[in-house]
Amino acid sequence: MHAPLQTRTAAEALVAQLVVNGVRHVFCVPGESYLAVLDALVDSGITVTVCRHEGGAAMMAEAVGKVTGRPGICFVTRGPGATNASAGVHVAQQDSTPMILFVGQIERAFREREAFQEMDYRAVFGSMTKWTTELDDPDRTPEIVSRAFYTATAGRPGPVVIALPKDVLKERCSAPDVPACAPVETAPGAEEMAELAGLLAGAERPLFVVGGSRWTEATRAEMHELAEAWGLPVANSYRRATLFDPLSPVFAGDLGLGPNPKLIARAKAADLIVLVGGRLGEIPSQGYTLLDLPSPQTKLVHVHPGAEELGRVYRPTLAIHAAPTRFVPALARLAVTPKPAWRAEAEAAHADYLAWSGTATPQPGAVNLGDVMIWLRENLPDDTILCNGAGNYASWIHRFYRFRRYMTHVAPASASMGYGMPAAVAMKRLYPDRPVISVNGDGDFLMSGQEFAAAVQYRLPIVVVIADNGQYGTIRMHQERDYPGRVSATELVNPDFAAYARAFGGFGATVERTEDFPAAFRAAEASGLPAIVHLKISPDAILPGTTLTAIRAKALASR
Repeated sequence: MHAPLQTRTAAEALVAQLVVNGVRHVFCVPGESYLAVLDALVDSGITVTVCRHEGGAAMMAEAVGKVTGRPGICFVTRGPGATNASAGVHVAQQDSTPMILFVGQIERAFREREAFQEMDYRAVFGSMTKWTTELDDPDRTPEIVSRAFYTATAGRPGPVVIALPKDVLKERCSAPDVPACAPVETAPGAEEMAELAGLLAGAERPLFVVGGSRWTEATRAEMHELAEAWGLPVANSYRRATLFDPLSPVFAGDLGLGPNPKLIARAKAADLIVLVGGRLGEIPSQGYTLLDLPSPQTKLVHVHPGAEELGRVYRPTLAIHAAPTRFVPALARLAVTPKPAWRAEAEAAHADYLAWSGTATPQPGAVNLGDVMIWLRENLPDDTILCNGAGNYASWIHRFYRFRRYMTHVAPASASMGYGMPAAVAMKRLYPDRPVISVNGDGDFLMSGQEFAAAVQYRLPIVVVIADNGQYGTIRMHQERDYPGRVSATELVNPDFAAYARAFGGFGATVERTEDFPAAFRAAEASGLPAIVHLKISPDAILPGTTLTAIRAKALASR
């Protein structure tokens, strides 16, 4: 006879399943629709971070999923709480990040009456998640949560949304815990690897491009070892700069926004491109111009953990259904004879990268963001985590900062504004002993700047750098290209960001000259408080290689 299982509430079963799966942190904005879960978390040992906006909470969870490879966990309330959180869900989808969003829901008896804040979450989130469901039966709680972990981490990782009816959470169940999720790492077949060996043997100008998710620090190290041993040039895809050391002698550069034109020319001249883990989306493909669609003239090997991605946009010469964690070791085992031409090409590519990223470009105004990035890269320890959102200011990060360690850059491949501040909070919660900085534009920061309050609440000494040019700079740049001189809806009036920091209980400093930045940054670090360093940037300084004035003049001349 088996002893009867003790009953517990569905909320308690849910939290127990999080514990089984090794969850250490959850991010939330509290809501009465899931109070039972909040109560169950009290004695769970899981650290709860309370946020000021559901979008920030979801982005924090996404950042954890991005860095750890295990689903980041977020709880929000129904209706507006869920729609606010959708920004972070979209990041998780486009960035291939495992994440689980739990959403409070109305009682089951109130369905189909448009009850208070009622929504159909399958309809709302169906196009941006791997799976959206609603928990109807308390006894299925462990099963549903376990499935969410498997779904979020399988193949191409992504977000899962689970709606939690308020009455279900309080009901008791007797279902036992399900063992922890062990994600399946898909391995390449012997025939595909033999075909790849043949393609490499026939290539004179190969280029490897690393991207996507499902990497580990060990896999990254093995990729370095074999690429350097064979002399293979390696570029990283957009916002995947931490997958390869930029000071490796075979590093070719960043296929992202504002890339080195010599790298684009090199990619177009390659006779074999091996894309490992990434999707070669709009940005790394340079608006789908890097290769011919749908059948590239260049031989393309696409390695991806999600079978549905292979052939989705480009028809590859060879498709390999495998996670990077299994593909890279298989690649290292191939009997490949490196060619001298490979190493010569890699050395030339690396020299081009060093020349492109070595020295800041001249800029209008008294603060040169390029010089700021170079000072940071030369003065911060290699384990510093840099977080940012979206905006033209990020072009200076991609060009001049160098990410030497795995997962030290946390930024959205979806180019979602407002990401940098919440991501920095999440990283400091996860790694309290490592330096964490958040680099933002002015419009970018104020989309989630309220999460600075969370940094103060939890005493997280993050340094936030705000490049303030008084405008939505990226949109203004496109405006000047398409409608030169006709400025509309892109100008901003900003607060004193240093005073903003002090108002929350943090440290604030303003920098109006490049040479004053080091002292301001060191003072921010020394304060031991969440800090903002407010950079006054000229609005004309729009990209490392051009100005708004030049863009406008070119547009007017072409008319």
